[in-house]
Amino acid sequence: MKGRYLVLDAFSGAGGFSRGFEDGGFEVAVAIENDPPVSKTYKANFPDAYLIADDVKKVNYRTIKEVSGYSPEDFDVVIASPPCEPFTQANKNRKKLPIDRLYSDPIGQLYLHAIRIIGELKPKYFLIENVPGILYGDIKSSIEKEIKRIGYNTVFFNVLHSENYGVPSRRVRVFVSNTKIEPDKEKKQAVMDSLRDLPEPGSYWPPNHEAPLTISKKLQKRISKVKWGDSLIEFKGAENRRFKNLIRLNPYKIAPTVMGSSRFIHPFQDRVLTVREQARLMGFPDYHIFLGGKDKQYNMIGEAVPPPLAKAIATFLSKLIVNSPVNIEQAKD
Repeated sequence: MKGRYLVLDAFSGAGGFSRGFEDGGFEVAVAIENDPPVSKTYKANFPDAYLIADDVKKVNYRTIKEVSGYSPEDFDVVIASPPCEPFTQANKNRKKLPIDRLYSDPIGQLYLHAIRIIGELKPKYFLIENVPGILYGDIKSSIEKEIKRIGYNTVFFNVLHSENYGVPSRRVRVFVSNTKIEPDKEKKQAVMDSLRDLPEPGSYWPPNHEAPLTISKKLQKRISKVKWGDSLIEFKGAENRRFKNLIRLNPYKIAPTVMGSSRFIHPFQDRVLTVREQARLMGFPDYHIFLGGKDKQYNMIGEAVPPPLAKAIATFLSKLIVNSPVNIEQAKD
């Protein structure tokens, strides 16, 4: 008889979703991640998980069983974080018609592969994380249709705000599931709640806390004039929406959304945050390491599910499983 409930993490990234579920009492048995530096990061943090470092389009239940030995019925939960680029407002090049973002964009189609894997494994519960952009136009109804096609007749679009679950940065995400997700809320954390105990960059511990690259005196002078909450630059997203970058963090407030392309200026020092400081804003523990080049490390963090939010979801889901055990047929009703 198995102990902890088993999870498969598709599009696992650096492991934010997995970290939260592990901390919430689940066992992440299998992960799928194709990007080499990201998959190496994942494996370094979850050495006991079977990692399938291949294109998800080539992965099916047979692949999973051959690699891990687990059969479809072994998985209690499937979690997935397909890329958000086709759906986010920060992408000025996203397709004009919402429905094309799901069915015509090759990256958007990966969302459909997440649904396909769920359909092949038939877990008791599933969670697909993405940006609120999936709620627009025909995308939401199409996702619901595709999920019902694989046999799950109830679909919930759970909108959660990470700052309500102990994450010191704002982040709104939609978790599509076959159950309503209502985690217990945690005390809100400000920027300095997460940064105050860190040593100066370059210290032996924690990892990924190397001193930022040296910047020119001209740029440092510009940075020195940026006040809390203001930014050094802006960039255009979809529909000409403007996004700030190089924001000077207000130490007493929750940080803005951490994005792969974003960097923050330290509240009191005229420099950008280190990778570890950026990870702290997403709630990653210091023992969770990031490999690859610096830009890649920042991107992994910005694209992750914040671990405290994932843990809150996992804790809620584990109680649901214990208090209302379901079989596969019940889960699909």
